[in-house]
Amino acid sequence: MPLETDQDIAQLLTDTKTIAMIGASDKPDRASYRVMKFLQDKGFRVFPVNPGITGEHIHGEFVWRELSEIGEPIDLVDIFRDSEAAGEAVDQAIAAGAKAVWMQLGVINEAAAERAEAAGLKVVMDKCPAQEMPRLGL
Repeated sequence: MPLETDQDIAQLLTDTKTIAMIGASDKPDRASYRVMKFLQDKGFRVFPVNPGITGEHIHGEFVWRELSEIGEPIDLVDIFRDSEAAGEAVDQAIAAGAKAVWMQLGVINEAAAERAEAAGLKVVMDKCPAQEMPRLGL
């Protein structure tokens, strides 16, 4: 069951220090570009993941091809992919040892959420941390 209560979501965000963002974009008009900057400004270390621009930099961070290459502990994987592609992203998060997955607004994949929860990850679905944090006073 994805985290639904404000208290659970606030606790997840409070406990999170590192975020890998799958689908991060270097285009300023994209939501992932703006959300990454928002999260950095809130003190999170954000690792952008995008195979199309591997080796470039977004907001000063090296862009990784896939989660397995990061080599540092990942608290949360923020998924900016469509609902179908979110399944692969969740599987990568499980394999990388992430503690939680966060599927962005409009991204709903119940099967992937069930796999993540079965592997012990916390799950948030169809929400945006850049909207939830101000709403929760974080």
